[in-house]
Amino acid sequence: MIRRASVLALTALMALPASAMAAEPESCSTRERVLSHLQGAYKEAPVGMGRASNGGVIEMLRSSNGASFTIIITMPNGMTCMIAAGDSWEDLPKSLARGPRI
Repeated sequence: MIRRASVLALTALMALPASAMAAEPESCSTRERVLSHLQGAYKEAPVGMGRASNGGVIEMLRSSNGASFTIIITMPNGMTCMIAAGDSWEDLPKSLARGPRI
């Protein structure tokens, strides 16, 4: 249930224009600075990525022990913004991660 709510929130954020995400300047910077901050403060590293419909690249970072995670988006103009963060991340078993077979 929590995972589904997170996916819905992320989908809503992806629909926002880049100007709306830039409204939070303290959560945006260059990709290098954001990654450096997340590595230094939380020991997080990228574990997955994909391209959003708005041209941005979404990345999921997490600590090796799953204590924390962050989702970032890097826009075509090079600005990277943290759009979600949390704790107690758990990977799904592959049978659940694939979803239903159609």
